[in-house]
Amino acid sequence: MGLTQMESEENLLNVFLLLLFGSLFTMVGPSAPEEGWQVYSSAQDSEGRCVCTVVAPQQTVCSRDARTKQLRQLLEKVQNMSQSIEVLDQRTQRDLQFVEKMEEQVKGLENKFKQVEDGHESNIARQYKSIKVKMEELRPLIPVLEAYKADALLVRQFKEEVANVTELLGSLQEQMGGLDYQELHGRVMNLEDRLRACMQRLACGKLTGISEPITIKSSGSRFGSWMTDPLAPTGDNRVWYMDGYHNNRFVREYQSMYDFMTTDNFTSHRLPHPWSGTGQVVYNGSIYFNKFQSHTIIKFDFSTSLISRSRQLDFAGYNNMYHYSWGGHSDIDLMVDEGGLWAVYATNQNAGNIVLSQLNPNTLQIIRSWTTNHPKRSAGEAFMICGTLYVTNGYSGGTKVYYAYSTNSSTYEYIDIPLTNKYSHLSMLDYNPRDRALYAWNNGHQVLYNVTLYHIIQ
Repeated sequence: MGLTQMESEENLLNVFLLLLFGSLFTMVGPSAPEEGWQVYSSAQDSEGRCVCTVVAPQQTVCSRDARTKQLRQLLEKVQNMSQSIEVLDQRTQRDLQFVEKMEEQVKGLENKFKQVEDGHESNIARQYKSIKVKMEELRPLIPVLEAYKADALLVRQFKEEVANVTELLGSLQEQMGGLDYQELHGRVMNLEDRLRACMQRLACGKLTGISEPITIKSSGSRFGSWMTDPLAPTGDNRVWYMDGYHNNRFVREYQSMYDFMTTDNFTSHRLPHPWSGTGQVVYNGSIYFNKFQSHTIIKFDFSTSLISRSRQLDFAGYNNMYHYSWGGHSDIDLMVDEGGLWAVYATNQNAGNIVLSQLNPNTLQIIRSWTTNHPKRSAGEAFMICGTLYVTNGYSGGTKVYYAYSTNSSTYEYIDIPLTNKYSHLSMLDYNPRDRALYAWNNGHQVLYNVTLYHIIQ
């Protein structure tokens, strides 16, 4: 089930882009972007309201970015080569002048000796005869000098060819995009900073789309959960991994997403109790999980390896009483969004329908609860975004998000947002508000989805 190295490298790039720019993929109402373009930027109107729009190239243009970067790198290499050849050409020309002068002197001496030898001044001829022997030793230098001149000619030709290639690459770069890569990168980074600041003021939005899945890794059993901490400090990119839905108490810690994708190097944490289901969540340095065969929620601090809080979730069904449709002791599902920590479960008092409770992350006490009309056993999976619970219609085959319950208005609606179920069995689906992405466990594959949120600016 393992991925090839090429697939892993491609997926790693996709993940980096998703985590880096995931928050950019938001739609801003009521703006209407041009056809083929998405809108990105931020501004403040006269009344101090934040208005976000973003413009990104079409996908066909974006897909050329890698080739454009390769072209830029190739152009830089050619330019560096051109500089080296220029230096070599200067040295060659200087040495060639010396060689040509030396060649002329050797040939002149040879002619002079021949004239003297043919003359009648025998005594002088004998004197020059010994010198001629030494000159014969220098004769092999002549073809060497000829070869040196040929090499110098090749250097000049090579220099001309590189100049032609440089001109061709420059022309090609202009055709693929007039902006310099560094300039474009600087604009994107500046735009990202402005957009993030604007989005912090916008806060939340309504889910309108889910991207195609990005497979991060293929590992573990059919069921499990994996996550990152949405409240982790800057630079803390650890990945947490929990295989199975019961009878297990070991949590794997990977130092980064790259380590998780490419290695099996991890630290193992042993929980004091086995967990139940796949509804665990890591939040602000602690893991929150449902203790196996109970309705007890446990907060376990990774830094101290101790239980810092535990509390029963009164009336909540457990031990496969009110599970998701796929089973797996998924009675109690813990999750986080921009508003904090939540528990999704069902009770007899609510006829087995979903109950949604916001929890105090320090004390685990219920802050407030909402009762819905959706049967828990009919839900495939569920996740929270911006105070709204989103429920899928199933866990296998064709899947979509079709039910949404808003805690802000205490109302529900039926929606239709496709969710590509690539490996045909979802056993975990959770939203990370820091990454603005969905983490999924899909039949032994760890998968990421980007989400599109629609913001209404009042």
